[in-house]
Amino acid sequence: MSYVIGVDIGGTNVVVGLLTGELQLVRKAKQPTGTANGADFVLGRIAGMIDALLQEEGIDRDELTAVGMGNPGIIDPERGIAVMASNMKWYDLPIAEKLSGILGGIPVFIDNDVRMYIYGEAVRGAGQGFRHVMGVTLGTGIAAAMINNGSPYYGGSFMAGEFGHIVMEGESALCGCGLRGCLETIASATGIARIARERIAAGRSSLLADWFPDEAQRAAITAADVSRAYDAGDQVAIEVMDFVGTMLAKGLSYAIPLWSPDVIIIGGGAANAGERLLAPLRRGMQGIVHPMYLDRIEIRLAEMNDDAGVVGSAAFAQARAAALPA
Repeated sequence: MSYVIGVDIGGTNVVVGLLTGELQLVRKAKQPTGTANGADFVLGRIAGMIDALLQEEGIDRDELTAVGMGNPGIIDPERGIAVMASNMKWYDLPIAEKLSGILGGIPVFIDNDVRMYIYGEAVRGAGQGFRHVMGVTLGTGIAAAMINNGSPYYGGSFMAGEFGHIVMEGESALCGCGLRGCLETIASATGIARIARERIAAGRSSLLADWFPDEAQRAAITAADVSRAYDAGDQVAIEVMDFVGTMLAKGLSYAIPLWSPDVIIIGGGAANAGERLLAPLRRGMQGIVHPMYLDRIEIRLAEMNDDAGVVGSAAFAQARAAALPA
């Protein structure tokens, strides 16, 4: 029997999964990434996690077909290089070659983590059965990916998908990229919390102000807190979710006519808001997206949660390995 490994690297944790050749998840493990210790440490940790999973299941390394890995940043999947993973301080790093060497020559394939997350949803999750799958992840920031007929779309220099850096007219919050008014300053988990704090600071009465009575405490408000206030009927929380959903709809109105997806999958931490966010998003699309698109697009929440990146990386590696010369 053959197996494949999927790896999802984050700035805080790394998740490694062992999957069958049919992409059924057998076992997974999670450990702190340890980015501050350098790339060699991180890759060594991943190799150790892989070996531990194999040992726990009584599987030899030679039963592994391939290893796939989703990594933050700009990734060159053809050369297996992290071109720029700034939060990890990895630049022009040949990750695939290094990890393959540690693992005794097992083929390793890498790609951007969001592409692998959406790839996982396309092959096993909310996008299964659709040919043209667009996915958006709403977390600390925003990113997107397009899976077209089973293949990721990359664009020039593998930079497609930076959906969060569409600048929204009338918005001025400073983004980490250096621009102002980027969509991710609004329709992300951090954006939702920021907007709620600003409305409270402006003197609006809110349950959030009652729950977090001083300024220091309000710095800890999260998108989950806004959802909790929304469910309690708080007007500020309802307004924030309506605004964020409407702005996300506007951002998607630029992407939909360009890519014409069959389904749009919304994932990431802020997607836990569910219909609180999706309802105003759907309303916001009316009148700004042509009915020829709206009538055929489904909007779905991601289904696989933390497993999507692992499954997507494994599926990607399996497909790439199958295409290697015999």
